[in-house]
Amino acid sequence: MSTKRIVVLVGVAVLAVGLLVVLFVGGIVGFALYTVAHSEAAITAKDFLRNNQRLKDDIGEVKDFGTLVSGSVNVHNSNGDASIGLKVIGERRTVNATVGLAYQDGRPWRVVSASYTNDDGRVVDLISAYEAQKRVLVLRHDYKRDLNSRINRLDRL
Repeated sequence: MSTKRIVVLVGVAVLAVGLLVVLFVGGIVGFALYTVAHSEAAITAKDFLRNNQRLKDDIGEVKDFGTLVSGSVNVHNSNGDASIGLKVIGERRTVNATVGLAYQDGRPWRVVSASYTNDDGRVVDLISAYEAQKRVLVLRHDYKRDLNSRINRLDRL
């Protein structure tokens, strides 16, 4: 074999391996984005934003959400928290929103914080401080009630 042919074969092999690596990494990133976008936390966040009157007053009726959903979903045994970033497309304008969620003992996700950045670059809270505190207290109350019921069941054994 000539040197030129060896160089071409090595080049093709390197390109093939490079393409496989790119496809593999792209698959992992795509799977991660899909998982976050279709999680229960993201669905709850979208429902909250779709029904939030303060957001509707500013951007109009929510028509759709951006394709890419960013954020994280952390689950610790039967408790979890999430921070979801979404592009919200309204009738009048589009904004970037962030929704914080939590759940305890496998219950449905609850929104504990939500905000968006308006055209002026200011962050607009979608939940007042009072509402946010109330939502956290409800989560804590539910957790304590469940803990007490589990203790009572163990006492009966």
